[in-house]
Amino acid sequence: ALFGNRHKRKPFRRKHAKPPFASAPSQRRFRHRLIETSYMAAVAAARAGAARAGFRRMFSVSAFAPPPPPTARPAAEPCNNLFVSGLNKRTTSDGLREAFSKFGQVTDARVITDRISGYSRGFGFVRYATVEEAGEGIKGMDGKFLDGWVIFAEYAKQREAQQPPQSAGTQSSGYQYPS
Repeated sequence: ALFGNRHKRKPFRRKHAKPPFASAPSQRRFRHRLIETSYMAAVAAARAGAARAGFRRMFSVSAFAPPPPPTARPAAEPCNNLFVSGLNKRTTSDGLREAFSKFGQVTDARVITDRISGYSRGFGFVRYATVEEAGEGIKGMDGKFLDGWVIFAEYAKQREAQQPPQSAGTQSSGYQYPS
């Protein structure tokens, strides 16, 4: 306490600190120069990257081609069987039949369920007596609510022929030798 508090210095603080890039003309010029140089650097980097990619493509020896763009699935031909998707997990076959019976005579309505849990898998099939009634069912129920969920109805596509499963005793690589 011999010297009192004189030996303790207070930290230096400006009374009026200026914000960064204040309105002084030289500082404004510096800010614009900084923005211009960063923009020019970004443009130059993008051009260099594109040039490198072009050279890579030109001198590539890869035998693999990129996959073709996805094509729209062909619409199914009109039939009396409808595929209904977007079903609620609690929708039953009876509820599906009741909803679609407003548009024609429903001969069969089935909600596809999981084998283990027994819950709906979210889709089903409705079969009408005629193709005209099936068309009315699509017009009436496609995009509408059923049990709180929006459902989609369309003509069902025919199953493609499946190959019979091979027996467990014979192991095959899938290659068939020409005869």
